[in-house]
Amino acid sequence: MILKKINNAFTVDVEDFFQVEAFSNVIDRKKWGSYACRVELNTNLILDLLDENNIKGTFFVLGWIAKRYPGLVKKIDARGHEIASHGMSHKLIYKQSIDEFRAETVEAKKLLEDIIQKNVYGYRAATYSITKKSLWALDILVEAGFIYDSSIFPIRHDRYGIHDACHVPNILTTPNQSKIIEFPLSVIKTKYLTLPIAGGGYFRLFPYWFTKLGLKTLNKKGQEFVFYIHPWEVDPEQPVVQTGSKFTQFRHYNNISKCADRLKRLTTDFYFTSMKDVLQSKGLISVD
Repeated sequence: MILKKINNAFTVDVEDFFQVEAFSNVIDRKKWGSYACRVELNTNLILDLLDENNIKGTFFVLGWIAKRYPGLVKKIDARGHEIASHGMSHKLIYKQSIDEFRAETVEAKKLLEDIIQKNVYGYRAATYSITKKSLWALDILVEAGFIYDSSIFPIRHDRYGIHDACHVPNILTTPNQSKIIEFPLSVIKTKYLTLPIAGGGYFRLFPYWFTKLGLKTLNKKGQEFVFYIHPWEVDPEQPVVQTGSKFTQFRHYNNISKCADRLKRLTTDFYFTSMKDVLQSKGLISVD
């Protein structure tokens, strides 16, 4: 049964299995082109699933993917979804220089806008890598013309997170005193702990009933949540990358065979729309 109607944001980080940060120590970016891409197949699966429930979402497309598969970007747009930027190279922001980040951010935005002939308003950093040591990136996003960001995860994590960040959509003041809308990844905050329930590996790790309970709790409070998924997370047939780390193997491959079925349940249990539409409904942005 569908819960009380609150439009939540359904988001997809469009990247392939060999591009995840956890594999960066064993897969050289220069060799990405040697891998058989599975991103079209898996993104189409997600698109079909969303169509079944008349859901429109936001697809944060990696520039590397957009360059090689512009037809996929056009298809996502043609099916009524919002196109947003996931950067160019999937490098962690805090491992880039300011000039490098600026160059690839501008390049990725222009690439997507040239493909769809529309403005791109949203950005999400690779591996949510806007942290306290890379807040300078927000000023570059403003310079590049982005209106909103969805890169801050209000948790503690080994690769990302600002644990004391605001956990609801808000207007952020950048280090240079500009303004940008931040739509943080969703968490459940209690007196003693913060639980990440926004999707991805957490969606696969926790049993579905737990995720549903957490997300329902947010909606009961009148709070919209962000859900995110990667195309490779619905692909149990993807090649297995050996990393030498049991923890990395678990984090990447845990319950992948169950993810597509869980997504089907999620998209019938909750209302979803694009990130842009959620922010417009809250009066935080006003765009065409």
